[in-house]
Amino acid sequence: MEEKIRIYIDAIASFTASDPGEVELFRLKYLGRKGILNELFEEFKLIPNEQKREAGKSLNLLKEAVNKRLEELKEEFARVDVAMKGDVDDLTKPVHHHDPGTRHPLSITRNRIIEIFSRIGYTVAEGPEIEDDWHNFTALNFPPEHPARDMQDTFFIAKDPDIALRTHTSSVQIRTMEREKPPIRKLLPGRVFRNEAISARAHCIFHQVEGLYVDKGVSFADLKQNLLYFAREMFGKDTRIRLRPSYFPFTEPSGEMDISCNICKGEGCNICKYTGWVEILGCGMVDPQVLANCGIDPDVYTGFAFGMGIERVTMLRYQVRDLRLFFENDIRFLEQFRGAR
Repeated sequence: MEEKIRIYIDAIASFTASDPGEVELFRLKYLGRKGILNELFEEFKLIPNEQKREAGKSLNLLKEAVNKRLEELKEEFARVDVAMKGDVDDLTKPVHHHDPGTRHPLSITRNRIIEIFSRIGYTVAEGPEIEDDWHNFTALNFPPEHPARDMQDTFFIAKDPDIALRTHTSSVQIRTMEREKPPIRKLLPGRVFRNEAISARAHCIFHQVEGLYVDKGVSFADLKQNLLYFAREMFGKDTRIRLRPSYFPFTEPSGEMDISCNICKGEGCNICKYTGWVEILGCGMVDPQVLANCGIDPDVYTGFAFGMGIERVTMLRYQVRDLRLFFENDIRFLEQFRGAR
């Protein structure tokens, strides 16, 4: 028996396991109900009394060797498990400092515009990016021969002249006026698409924010005060504005608003083309026919609308000179806006 025990002890000392399952099989082999130790204890009962003292010592040594090797194997696998988990159980270990991500500059500006107008009662409305002809063109007074309907300006879906990617968020104005009764005071942010060549100053995808206010007695003076408030909140209290006559099919009268250049403070630079002014948005009183198209009585209600490109505002705020940077997702560019609001 003692010879067998010595062979078992040597085998135990050299035993290795590749996974916890093998450790469990090792335990059952020696300590299980039908294991080697139980067999040896049954054999121990049959040996002469004068041999039992030495045989008993050897059995105890074997049992200790098994238990010791089991503990060693369990500790080995416990260390491997902790290493794979990245020492998550060690609460005293210093934490890893990961740099947080940043908001995209267009998102920062969009949120800022919404915040400014929300203070004076505007709420946000959104609409689909794939539009039909009625909401994108016809209800907004675009005649059938208008150049904006041409394939060179609009992305039509599957060559269907009635379905296209929206070219402006003005389509959401129509959907809002069809759905709600005045008073209406909405801000309409969204992504729009036009078939244009991509350059430092233009892109086929860009973002707009439009505003719509419809109620009794709304005047152009109300429009001017809303826009002056926005310009000073966005670009600084010393910002000046000027309105120039313009034309849009869905507003009458129509205008374009410039702000005093916040880079050169009106002195003249390459951003404002040395005029001291930068065009920022288009605006006007909602055309009575547009109100009628949406089921709103133009003899009772009037309204104004305005729209601006988020890219243009962002370029002015952060002095970005190439519009394409907003779409390239270059980490070096985006990291500059960490902590911006």
